[in-house]
Amino acid sequence: MDKKRGTITAAQNVSFEVSRGEIFGLLGLNGAGKTTTLRMLAGLLKPDSGTSFICDIDMNRLPEQAKARLGFLTGTTGLYGRLKAREMIRYFGLLYGLAEREATDRTEKLMEMLGMTEFADVKCDKLSAGTRQKVSIARTLVHDPEVLILDEPTAGLDVISGRSVVEFIRQEKQKGKAIIFSTHVMHEAEKLCDRIGVLHAGRIIDIGSPAQLKDKTGRRDMDDAFVALVT
Repeated sequence: MDKKRGTITAAQNVSFEVSRGEIFGLLGLNGAGKTTTLRMLAGLLKPDSGTSFICDIDMNRLPEQAKARLGFLTGTTGLYGRLKAREMIRYFGLLYGLAEREATDRTEKLMEMLGMTEFADVKCDKLSAGTRQKVSIARTLVHDPEVLILDEPTAGLDVISGRSVVEFIRQEKQKGKAIIFSTHVMHEAEKLCDRIGVLHAGRIIDIGSPAQLKDKTGRRDMDDAFVALVT
């Protein structure tokens, strides 16, 4: 309930499936309901009706089992400022139930893959926005989840860092992971996504490959196709 606007339905009848080895893009304007939808999928918000299934596990009935298969990246999840980047990642590995040696090994591997070794021993409250984002990404992946929900993973990153994250997402896809990818950067969505769901005013108004959405709207550019669908 919003005192000025009254009751707002952030997401209504939103339904889609994501297969293993597929990147599904979720695109929408600010306020379209993307973050709310992703939070419900991840079990952080409970929907008024319906449920999400992670690897066929009902999030409403068995939330802990479902979350164990899931990695969720969102820009609103804070880091513990007093922990160093390396400590932060390893700590979450232990929270996910990894053995100490495995948590350490996964942490070191992710830091190398994401180019984090230079700031591995810097406290999180001293990191830049871009390096903090890399720590958040590594923390999301430390337990090697089967399903990834990535809410604007390249936000705050420079071009080089953004490219490394995009390439990393491609590698995770090649491992057979199901990935939900939300972004405002249309060329990222076009390059990465096998299919895209366009969310508008809390509803999915179209789903298709980037090529299908461009063909449907008669546009050659993904930005133009998106605008045509939501206006």
